Amino acid sequence: MDAVDLSSLSKSQQAYHWVKERIASSEFTPGYRLVLGTIAGELEMSVVPVREAIRQLEAEGLVTFERNVGARVSMVDDSQYRFSMQALSVLEGTATALSARGLTTDDVRRAREINERMTETLDHFDPRAFTRLNQEFHAVLFERCANPRMLELVRAEWARLGNLRDSTFSFVPGRAQESVREHERILVLIEQGASLGDIEHAARRHRSATLDAYMIHEHPGEALGMPNF
Repeated sequence: MDAVDLSSLSKSQQAYHWVKERIASSEFTPGYRLVLGTIAGELEMSVVPVREAIRQLEAEGLVTFERNVGARVSMVDDSQYRFSMQALSVLEGTATALSARGLTTDDVRRAREINERMTETLDHFDPRAFTRLNQEFHAVLFERCANPRMLELVRAEWARLGNLRDSTFSFVPGRAQESVREHERILVLIEQGASLGDIEHAARRHRSATLDAYMIHEHPGEALGMPNF
C-alpha cells in the first residue's frame, strides 16, 4: 500500500488510514481486538475520530463490531482457513494415532503439563499465547509418527494456518475451555492403550470441533466444518 500523507487529512481519515495500513501489513491480524482508546492514544487524538474510522472500516468489511465485545479485524475471506482446518483434522488425527504407540511416559507428562499451562491462561485469556501452547501440545502427540510424509503435511498445514489467521480463539474464546478438556480425554485414551481408531477419531473430532465452533459463530445457518463420521 502506498504511504499516505496523514497530515493533510482529517483526524478520522488519519485514524482510518493508520488502522487500514496495519491490517494490510498483517500487523493487525484477523481477530485482533481494536481498542479505540489505545489507538486514540497512539495517534494523540480523541476517541471520537477513531470511532468514525472504525465505522468506515466496518462498512468496508475489514472490521467487525460486536456488542459487549468491541471492534476486531474481520476474517475477510475465510474459505482457505476452512479448507486447511478440514485437511488438518484428518491429517493430524491420523498422525496422532500413528504416533500414539511411540509416545513415552515423559512425552505424555510433558503434554499434560502444557495442557495445564493452557488451563491456567483461561482466567486471563490471551488467544495468541493459548494458540502457541496448543500447537506445542499437539506437536508432542504427533511428532513420533513414523511416516515422514504425514509429518510434513501436518506441519505444512499448521504453518498455513498461521499465515491465514492469528488465532481461531480470538473469534470463539469459549472454545478454549472445551479444547483443554478434549486434550485430557485424548491423553487418557493414549495412556489406556485405546485402539488407534479411537485415538484417531478423538483427535480428528477435537480439531474439527474448533472449526465447527468458528462456523457457528461466524456463519450461523451454514453447514458445519466437517461431518461427524
